[in-house]
Amino acid sequence: MYEDLTAKQKSVLDFLKEVVHKRGYPPSVRETCEAVGLKSTSTVHSHLTNLEKKGYIKRDPTKPRAIEIMDYPHQEQSFKKRMVNVPLVGKVTAGQPILANENIEDVFPLPQDFLETSEDVFLLQVEGSSMVEAGILDGDSVIVKKQSTAQNGDIVVALLDDEATVKRFYKEKKGFRLQPENSAMEPFYVSEVVILGKIIGLLRRF
Repeated sequence: MYEDLTAKQKSVLDFLKEVVHKRGYPPSVRETCEAVGLKSTSTVHSHLTNLEKKGYIKRDPTKPRAIEIMDYPHQEQSFKKRMVNVPLVGKVTAGQPILANENIEDVFPLPQDFLETSEDVFLLQVEGSSMVEAGILDGDSVIVKKQSTAQNGDIVVALLDDEATVKRFYKEKKGFRLQPENSAMEPFYVSEVVILGKIIGLLRRF
């Protein structure tokens, strides 16, 4: 068994299975890159493609961010849940699609049932302390459902001065209020606002 795999392909597959066994979902491409001693994430993508061609993993062509390990006959049913690789977005720029390839810094596998939807979801790392009273801390990665509208009270990612910001949204008579969840900070009042998405969860590393 595994005679058709190169040493690196076997290392990648072993690492995938080890991580799935420990935490129930596959590692990110960057984690795999570091664990098996590869210098480039593109090399990891190449190995994943070869593993898929050889039947060891499966990626749904209609959902390119989904991956499933096939070569795991004894894994428990709970570990067989389909995962969604959610992209971590770096810089967000006005006039450019959020999920443009050049904006994506990494991908993180999340259980599909952890998300409200597996479509048009991305991660954005929070900088600063403007939302601490909502439990969103500096360095957290918020899970964002891409949408261009919001209801009063929603926590959103909005574009202000060509930069993404996380604030609570309110529509008022003369415009919009973007409210920090930090009593030491003042709200932003704007006549127009571009909503990039609604926060539906967050990830935090300790």
